[in-house]
Amino acid sequence: MAEKDDELRQFVVTPLQTNCYAYVSAGECLVVDPGGSGAQLATVLDDVRVRWVVATHGHGDHVGGVAALVRETGASYAIHAADAELARHAGETSEVGRSYDENAPDPDRTLAEGDVLPVGTATFTVMETPGHTPGGIVLVGGGSAEGVAFVGDTLFPGSHGRTDLRGGDEATIMASLARMAAEIAPDTMLLCGHGPATSMGRELATNPFLR
Repeated sequence: MAEKDDELRQFVVTPLQTNCYAYVSAGECLVVDPGGSGAQLATVLDDVRVRWVVATHGHGDHVGGVAALVRETGASYAIHAADAELARHAGETSEVGRSYDENAPDPDRTLAEGDVLPVGTATFTVMETPGHTPGGIVLVGGGSAEGVAFVGDTLFPGSHGRTDLRGGDEATIMASLARMAAEIAPDTMLLCGHGPATSMGRELATNPFLR
């Protein structure tokens, strides 16, 4: 991260060990993928103003905590329009037999390619990366967040998100990965929806789906 005053907080939520992130800059906070424990997240973030709650996609393990977190903090909830309906069913049993906390509410803002979300001295630009779901996005950091990207379930170290669930498409995610490889700087830290972080440079060198 370019600014030492910015802070990245990580929480692991849901039985699927979903990574929920809070990016804090100048007293403001962007929360990415609160898959569960929304009320508890609000409690541990009570030292900052939660400005945005953003979902990288609409699967329940990434949005089940949105409703409670928004209620507790008054933050604005944003998701790509193509996944908003999927997120509205997070609290219902999914096609794989799981449910998570609550259905996500209607979004305050639907996101599209090139949209910019400001938080403190940082910005996050929306890159559309469908394939895991139709409305999958990556948030590419700018300003004091340059060098950081939240990639959801589009990419994992050495792999990519599954495409066998409803709305997934292998050819589409491969096109999204190719775009990420071309447009995201190699020294960018990629913060994934599950598991460890990686870098674009490392993935370019080792991930068979980016070759």
